[in-house]
Amino acid sequence: MAEENKKIKLTIDNITVEVEPGTTIVEAARLLGSEFAPPTMCFYSKLEGSGGKCRTCLVEVAAGSAADPRPMPKLVASCRTQVMEGMVVKNITSERVLDARNGVVEFLLINHPLDCPICDQAGECYLQDLSYDHGEVGTRTEFVRRTFKREDIGPLIQLHMTRCILCYRCVMVADQLTDKRVHGIVDRGDKAAISTYISKAIDNDFSGNMIDVCPVGALTDKTFRFKNRVWFTKPVDAHRDCETPGCCGKATLWLRGEEVFRVTSRKDPWGEVQSFDGKPGWICNTCRFDKKKSSDWVVEGLTQISRHSVIGANKYKVLDVPKETIREVMDGRDPKLLMDIHAVSDVNNPAIDLSKLNRPAHSGDFEK
Repeated sequence: MAEENKKIKLTIDNITVEVEPGTTIVEAARLLGSEFAPPTMCFYSKLEGSGGKCRTCLVEVAAGSAADPRPMPKLVASCRTQVMEGMVVKNITSERVLDARNGVVEFLLINHPLDCPICDQAGECYLQDLSYDHGEVGTRTEFVRRTFKREDIGPLIQLHMTRCILCYRCVMVADQLTDKRVHGIVDRGDKAAISTYISKAIDNDFSGNMIDVCPVGALTDKTFRFKNRVWFTKPVDAHRDCETPGCCGKATLWLRGEEVFRVTSRKDPWGEVQSFDGKPGWICNTCRFDKKKSSDWVVEGLTQISRHSVIGANKYKVLDVPKETIREVMDGRDPKLLMDIHAVSDVNNPAIDLSKLNRPAHSGDFEK
């Protein structure tokens, strides 16, 4: 029994980490921090069976295990590959991985419309972040991009199939959260698309979670459509006593002043829904679409957003400035006097203190 619970030790980008048996490479890399974790577009730890479709998480296994240290001949999907004792993994330290990841991004953008300026997902789109890190300046695409006819899937969710990358997340969340899934993948090849069964509307208590799991702008909130940009809103954590079974009642409100523009589930650092009491914190459609007043919620405080995110701009206090100690060391003298060259310089006009000018200096401020 003790042997079964023994942790596995592996090395990722020259850093050793210990994890539980059955852990995948991407989950182990996430323990080291965001800079070491492979990007994911289809993998979602809260959804069973996710991963293995987008290939953005490819890594190089330089040593398979301590028992068999031979390298794996091909790059592997880190979201589908379990760790082994003594495994050596290269992610950001492998040129093969970075080159392959650039190619995957190019394929994802082949048919993806570049309509970020009008997309409601702009500012929190994982494809935007991925293309910024691994995309090329130009494109080799010479043919017409794939397009789809617009389809209405209900009054709450907008489907933009031209933006879809077929990650299957929305299908999985509907399949695992609802009793009657009415949408899925239809057709094959370049005709494959997300669609509903005989054009039925998606109508169930947890359908809004499809919006939260979508990594691009293929599924957006109709009640928020074209109303504001996410970086102009202030995200705050809030909760309410929800009577819907399965709803955690904990959400993020996106405010502009006192007005609630939209409600989403709370996200962890990996963009996935947070877990509460060991369960994913999914929220129901009542919380998401009907409770759009601040008085409907108990506001807990500002949501923690990465400083690298455009959403976090001007949302946090300024950095603490260290205490100035020069004046104390110099017996109370003004620090500016230490570099006051006005009296000894042959260039500056001694009658003019350049540091006190409320305008740019010009030729008249200097000696001829």
